[in-house]
This record gives sequence, C-alpha cells and structure tokens, in this order.
Amino acid sequence: MTVSVEVAAVRDFLAECTPFDELSDDQLTLAASRVQIAYYRAGESAGILDYANPCLFVVRSGAFEVRNNEGQLLDRLEPGGYFGYPSLLTGDEITNRAVVIEDGLVYQIDAETFQQLRTVSRPFDRFFNQAHAKRLRHAVRFREQNYQLTRRVGDLPARVPVTARPDQTVSEIAALMTVERVSSVMVIDEDGQLCGLVTDRDLRARVVAAKRGSDTTLAEIMTIDLSSISAESLVFEALLLMTEHNIHHLPVTAEGKPVSMLTTTDLVKAQKSDPVFLIGEIGHQDTVEGLQQVARDIPELLRSLIRAEASADQIGRLLTTVTDALTRQLLKQALAKLGEPPVPFAWLAFGSQGRRDQTAISDQDNGLLISDAVTRGDDEYFLALARYVNDGLNTCGYMYCPGDIMASTDDWRQPLVGWKKQFLRWINQPSSKALMHASIFFDMRCVFGDEKLFKQLQQTVCEAARGNEIFLANLTANALKLTPPMGFFKHFVLEHSGEHKNTLDVKLRGIMPLNDIARIYALSMGSEQVHTLERLQEAVDRKLLTLKDARNLTDAHEFISRLRLEHQGEQLREGHKPDNHLNPSSLSSLSRHQLRDAFAVVTHAQAALRLKFTHGLM
Repeated sequence: MTVSVEVAAVRDFLAECTPFDELSDDQLTLAASRVQIAYYRAGESAGILDYANPCLFVVRSGAFEVRNNEGQLLDRLEPGGYFGYPSLLTGDEITNRAVVIEDGLVYQIDAETFQQLRTVSRPFDRFFNQAHAKRLRHAVRFREQNYQLTRRVGDLPARVPVTARPDQTVSEIAALMTVERVSSVMVIDEDGQLCGLVTDRDLRARVVAAKRGSDTTLAEIMTIDLSSISAESLVFEALLLMTEHNIHHLPVTAEGKPVSMLTTTDLVKAQKSDPVFLIGEIGHQDTVEGLQQVARDIPELLRSLIRAEASADQIGRLLTTVTDALTRQLLKQALAKLGEPPVPFAWLAFGSQGRRDQTAISDQDNGLLISDAVTRGDDEYFLALARYVNDGLNTCGYMYCPGDIMASTDDWRQPLVGWKKQFLRWINQPSSKALMHASIFFDMRCVFGDEKLFKQLQQTVCEAARGNEIFLANLTANALKLTPPMGFFKHFVLEHSGEHKNTLDVKLRGIMPLNDIARIYALSMGSEQVHTLERLQEAVDRKLLTLKDARNLTDAHEFISRLRLEHQGEQLREGHKPDNHLNPSSLSSLSRHQLRDAFAVVTHAQAALRLKFTHGLM
C-alpha cells in the first residue's frame, strides 16, 4: 500500500511507541492515515481537550502536563507520551486539563479509530487499560503538596474503640479503662450512636473532686456537647479542631457511630512519621540511645508513605535520606568523642544506601576512605570511629552486614591509594568474587566528609570501567544469571518448599536484575550516576537506550518496587519481620498481569544487554 510522505513519517514515529509497535503494518498505517496534527505554544491550556470530541493525544515533540480539576499534577509527558485516553476508555466526561510546558506538536487520533485499534489488538487495549489504572493509583505521585497537610485521619493507626452504655457506673468504667489502658471511653446509645464521652479528667473532676459515689452512672458525668470528626477529614483539620476547643480526645465517627478515638498523642506520633520531623529530631540527638528512640519511628514512616501512595522511588529516596541523617549524626557524635581526625576522610555508602533506594529491610554496606597522608598510627583513631558508627547503626536497626562490608573491617577502611588499587583489580581482573562485589561497591556515594577525596576515587573508577569490554562482558554474564521467575508458558516460577513456599523473591529476581542493567550501562559510559532511574535516563541521553526501552524499565522498576514495599508495609502492620518474598496469589488479577509484563520487560532488556556487551568474552 502506497502512502504519502507525511503519513509515512507519522507511521514511523508511532512504530517506535508502545503499544503502537504491537500493531500490524496495515493497522499502523490506518492509524497514521487518520492522525490530525496540532501545534500548541507553551502556556496554552484552554481548548486542547475537546469536551465534545474526545480523542487520543500522542506527544510528538515538546512537553505537556495533565492536571485534574483541582489543579493537582497527574502526569508529565514528553515525546511518545499519551493523554486524553481515560474518557475514551470510560465514556466519562473530561475533567482533566492539559497544559503546554514547552512548545509542542501532537498527533490526535479520533475516538472511532482508537476503539477500532482496541478491538483488533489485545496488547493495544491492555496497554491503555493498565495506563489508566496506573494513573488512578499513582495520582498523588507528582502532587506538589505538603505531606502532613494531605494525610487523612483514617490513615493514622487506630485501635478498636472502647465503648460503654450511659447506665454503667463509674466504678465499672474505671476498671474497664484500666484493663484496656485507655484514657477515655465513648458512650453509645441503644442504636450504637455516639451520645457522650468520659475521660480520666472527668473521673477526677466530676466524680472524685465532686465527692460522688462509685455507683454514679456515666449519664450523670459524661460530656454531651461533643466535637467529632470523620475518618476522611484531614489530620490538619483534626489538629485545628482540638486546638480551637482545647480538647485532647476527638471521637472519629462514621454515620454517627464511633470508629476510633483520636488523641493528642496520636497527632504527636503522626508528626513523628513525617520525614522532615524525623530528620530534625535526629539532628538534636547527642547519644546513640537518643537516635535509637527516633529510629523506632522509621517503620511508621514507611507505612504512612505507602498509605499516602507515594511512588516507590520517592519512598526509597526518603528512607535513604533518613539513613544518611542517622549516619551523619553518629559520625558527629564520634568526632565529638574522639576529637578532630588526624587526616581528611570520607564515609562511603554502598549498595541500596548508595543508590538511594532503601526499603524496610536494609543492612549496612559502608566503608571509610582516608587521605593518603594517613600514617600507620592513625588507624587506631579511624577504627574507633568506624566501630562507633557501625555499632550505632546496628543499634538503630541497620543490622551488621553479613558479608562484613563495613568500615570497621580492615579491607574497607583504606587510604585513597588502597581503594584505587582495589577497584582497578576488580575491573582489570574480573574474578567471580570481584563480580559479586560489583553489585555493591560500584553503587557508592559519599555521605559525610571530604567530597574532593571521594571524587578522586570516583573518577579513577569511572575512567577504568568506561569501554572496558572484558570487564563489562564478565559483569554482564554474571548479571544474566539472575533472571525473572517466569516459566515457558508465562507462569510464575515459585519456591516449591521451605519457609517461603509458593512465593517469589521480588528483590533477587526482579529489582536486582533491573539495578544490574542500569549499572552496566552506567559503567560502560563512565557515568558518575548511582541511582538506577538516573542511570537509565543518562543511557537515553547518550543514545545507549531508546526512550521507549528506558521508560519500560523505569515503569517495571517502579511497579515491582511498589509491590515489594506494599508487601513489607503489610508485614510491619501485622507485626511480622519484613521480607522480599511475595505470593502472587495475594495480588489482584490485574496486578499479576502487570507483574508478568514487568518481568517481560526485564527479560527483553537482558537479551539486549547480552547482545551489546558479551562479545568481549568471544
């Protein structure tokens, strides 16, 4: 079929975009031939989305934002991105608006063509349904709001309310409050409706001080003129209400019935789960015991971030920021105790802390980089420094590294020349042990100390690794040993026995392969980036990865990481030790399907990695 030059250009672009790349040549040509082209200038928003004629918008150039009717940011789109499809899928009226950030060209595909493509191509249909589900689920991913101001009362940890009847005596209720360890009870009528409140203060002021008997009923002393709040109200609103009325107990109700009791203690705990508050508290601690107390709030920080639907990348960065703050404060405490260091040094973080993607279970991976001016006698000082920090991190919940990759280990407490020799040995003589260390040590970052010292080591490593075919080939071959847990017929391959029977390790078989892919591309470029998503973006900038492939890998990383974090958050909520072993049967059918798609992305990227880098072994 002969097509015009204009249609051919549109078709060629669409062929590079998922899910258009799943269409047959005829289907792709049909879509391209029906495209309407529109150009928009930066700052425009009115008139882009036509309420009467919804269509699919494909960004050809420029940058766009999609915002809801409250002005909240839902998505940012670059070439190859889509908007307008939710109303095509649901038939609902358009409520979002598009804003042009950079002058851009868009391809518009009408509703009839869009529905026709959905009918003839299952992958095409599935892609947009998943994209819609993802936008709904992660609508808060880019929200530019203060975290505490957006939390809801129902997001806070709550216990089953302790209730009583109006005809019960204060003697009975005092005993009940003692057993339940509460400072208040909610009084309910025959219909279960909240009708009063009795607190410890009421028992003191209205019974003991008023010299009433123990057989006084609650109806005689309870507070009737109550303030209450719904679970959907903002925590900020609850705080204002309690402050305005000078009350310390606020019933949470649903249709007039008690759901839980919110206290000033709950609000203090809620504030403690804010990362800014936590980091501020860390900076005020001058003892390990003080830091240990603050660190106990980190699991609640994780749970609250999950409830707020923060992205996995945001959660990883925030948890790592807290770890960095703890590490720095321990170093400051050690310096205050030991005195000024004899020579400059830098504290290095490796592995997940280095990449800024920590989760609920993170052990220590760190080292000490010391100036070459160090003398043999100085090591006593630096060993004491390293032990103080390693012991302190362990006390705060960051367990000692099982492989002893810690600054208190002699091998990982070295002058600059020693570290350079070690990295060059790994790169130029890639033994199996060296390749094993690569997944930890080549993700390094300076957390505290002399940044210039660290830069010298980083530059040496980057220059030695860049374009080193033998090293990259061996690194790739080792990385490809970890494959996604999928069978020939796209069934999940699960553990068959043991403690984790019928589960799959999403870290070992999902997250680690993705990190390996990004690391290999970064080392091949001599890149200084250590964060997985930033490494992928640089690979796009350097033309080593297509934008489509990088986006697929980014989405796969986000999805698998999010499942892992939700799994760990649920385990913490139930009082269990968190792990990485997920049972696919606990997921919805859509999530299982998306997980298969994410694993397929990893498999595809590993195949491309093999072709690109393993020729150095031939």
